[in-house]
Amino acid sequence: MLIVNLNVNAVEPQVKLTGNLIQGGLVYAITDKELVKAKLGSVDLPLYNDKRLVVFGFGRDAEPVDILSLEFADGTLFNQNLSIESREYDIDKVNGVASKYVSPPKEVLSRISQEAGLVKAARAKMTYRLDFIEDVIQPAKGRISGVYGSQRVFNGVPKRPHFGLDIAAPTGSPVVAPWSGTVVLAEPDLYYSGGTLIIDHGMGITSTYIHLSKIDVAVGTVVEQGEKIAEIGATGRVTGAHLDWRLNWFTRRLDPQLLLK
Repeated sequence: MLIVNLNVNAVEPQVKLTGNLIQGGLVYAITDKELVKAKLGSVDLPLYNDKRLVVFGFGRDAEPVDILSLEFADGTLFNQNLSIESREYDIDKVNGVASKYVSPPKEVLSRISQEAGLVKAARAKMTYRLDFIEDVIQPAKGRISGVYGSQRVFNGVPKRPHFGLDIAAPTGSPVVAPWSGTVVLAEPDLYYSGGTLIIDHGMGITSTYIHLSKIDVAVGTVVEQGEKIAEIGATGRVTGAHLDWRLNWFTRRLDPQLLLK
């Protein structure tokens, strides 16, 4: 976990970054002066209520350099090049997956599109929670069976990269909330992900839990860190029981494992 002051000149605004400047990393910046605008490259960053905090993340294939641009209420401008560490990802070959999940039949394409819209809408929510600032806890116990960024090859067919941390454990094993937050999606049977739960942690940060056999909370429920929220299952596109734990900053897919001590 990186913690760095970008400006040590007492006359200029102080900007402290906390997080991981790496592909898949989550970062937040706190300033000592009120902001009126913030951008990461060409992307506008929402400002927290006090106008002194912004949050952002870097996707799996983020470029090696990005620019943080801040405009303060007193007219001061701040620009900083951020060096983003690159990563190498594993290729994982998986056989025995049902053919309907590798190449879904035409009659389910409409369902898949509709379900993708539900997930997208849940991740688009913007609230002013700050749960992600707390230390995270791992949501389930078990063997790590899949990691962020790896590319799956199902029955010899290359698919999209994997964007979560897989934790293998028997069906019915408990899943707890790694942070506090508000439930924004709770669906028992999506085509690809089966039982699917999404929790909002504020400022565009959401966590996702898929392949669940049971969901214990409903949309709108406020959960506390460590509270049981679901049970591990083998629903959707899987070859065995496990939890697929994901992290997003809006549409950018981040690596939850980077947050674990």
